[in-house]
Amino acid sequence: MVEARKPSMTDVAHEAGVSLSTVDRVLNGRGGVTPEKATRIYSAARRLKLDRSLAHRPSRVLRVAVLIQPPANPFHAALRQGIDVASRLHADLSLQFLVHHVDPNNPARIAAQIRAQAASCDGLIVTSPDHPLVTAALREGSARIPVVTLSDDVADSGRAAHVGPDDVRAGRTAGDLMGRLLRPQGGHVVMIIGLAGLRGHREREAGFRSVLAQFYPETTISEVIESREEQDRAGLIAHRALVADPGVRGIYLCTTGAQELVRSLQRLGQHGRVALIVHELTDSRRALLRQRAVDAVIDQNPALEAQVAVETIARLFGRMEGDPCSTVTDIRIYMPENA
Repeated sequence: MVEARKPSMTDVAHEAGVSLSTVDRVLNGRGGVTPEKATRIYSAARRLKLDRSLAHRPSRVLRVAVLIQPPANPFHAALRQGIDVASRLHADLSLQFLVHHVDPNNPARIAAQIRAQAASCDGLIVTSPDHPLVTAALREGSARIPVVTLSDDVADSGRAAHVGPDDVRAGRTAGDLMGRLLRPQGGHVVMIIGLAGLRGHREREAGFRSVLAQFYPETTISEVIESREEQDRAGLIAHRALVADPGVRGIYLCTTGAQELVRSLQRLGQHGRVALIVHELTDSRRALLRQRAVDAVIDQNPALEAQVAVETIARLFGRMEGDPCSTVTDIRIYMPENA
């Protein structure tokens, strides 16, 4: 049996479209090669599984700007933690992640931040509403550097990849849970979203509506209300809705403010009467589940999403093996007994 020939630097040069001497300079760390050529060479070497290159730590540090909401939003705090953990895990890739906070209610400011970071960094990871101003800024940036959208996608932005859950499926899952919890009489459900400008929240609403109409016609959405991603507003929204409509028997919370919402239900004496489904298993929401103040949590594992986003941008730079394709992350249902 003939043993397969091991790849050589000549093979890498052919794959990358450069000279053998250029490959030699890069793989032996001699410098004097443009970043664009070095990235092509590392990518080619990894595709060919040339062991010398895989063990080599790139000398040039690439800067990646990460645009997410401030940590007051627990989901984004978990994203930040996931980015930090993933960057330490892959320290050998010589990637520096610079986290910047965005105000989801100010798309003009987000667009300006995207343009500024695209001009000074080598890549972008972005979680943002898909406002036309943001879309235009991302399209400009995507023409120059790799861009990955995280959690919420931005349509027609030219981004290289998206990492996040199937939010229609998540909404359908929430609707199925709510329909079962309110059987047989059903009732009205109030849905509280952060922003209609967040594609993920719109898709959750669509999924939630579709499964109720298909399987639980006795349960209907009475209102869909934006909290503007402001933590205190969820409790106020629930209070007003319950006072105005005694037929409300369920609340589906897609954003921050679970603790404020639970306190509002308790003040109105509605705890145990109104079913409550929320997203993301933060520490505080785990505690609410264990207290049975919340009926179910649908978790999309933001720490894993952040890690996949880091690895995706690394593949776009040619510093990890594999195709830098969009990735749909799983969701998981938590209830009091498995929290």
